[in-house]
Amino acid sequence: MNYIVAVVIGYLLGSIPFGLLLTRAVGIDIRAVGSGNIGATNVLRTGNRWLAAATLILDAAKGAAAVLIARWFLLSVPGAETILSDKLVVFAAGIAAMVGHVFPVWLKFNGGKGVATYIGVLLALNWIVGLVFCACWLLIAFARKYSSLAALTAAATAPLFAYGLDSLEMAAAVSIMTLLLYYRHWGNIRRLWNGTEPKIGSEKTKAS
Repeated sequence: MNYIVAVVIGYLLGSIPFGLLLTRAVGIDIRAVGSGNIGATNVLRTGNRWLAAATLILDAAKGAAAVLIARWFLLSVPGAETILSDKLVVFAAGIAAMVGHVFPVWLKFNGGKGVATYIGVLLALNWIVGLVFCACWLLIAFARKYSSLAALTAAATAPLFAYGLDSLEMAAAVSIMTLLLYYRHWGNIRRLWNGTEPKIGSEKTKAS
């Protein structure tokens, strides 16, 4: 029952399309802009940095909320978080939030790339691992100017840091989220390979 509740709550939180809701509030349909993606990167293509920042924060917050809510319920039972099965419920909530963002039922299962939600889940599970992810993203983004490459690199290393700084179970959960992120970035991977991926700040709005 704990798994079911954690997964349902996590999925429903993750599926809230903040990018779409925020842009609609100012009269823009984000699905008709740039790549049509509902994430913060595409919201930035509207030219409204505040909307993009709000989308990033809210998409991260919903991932963190899924984990924290699951953990809060577990902590209501003395000693629950010391039991492996209960720790896995928390990980399941985080994965469900990621799935909800990537495959939201409200948008015919066509959601965002999942980077912000991934960050939120990581920060809630282990804030050190989350900060390492952010540092890796920033390093690659500034060095190579590719947002997608930064996300892919940070996500590839995240399971290793999760294992070294937390546990094998967290590393396994993070690996599942990494696979989801790579799946949603498959088009970006092909363009990076072909040398056609637009850089950060580029005026190109080819689907990403």
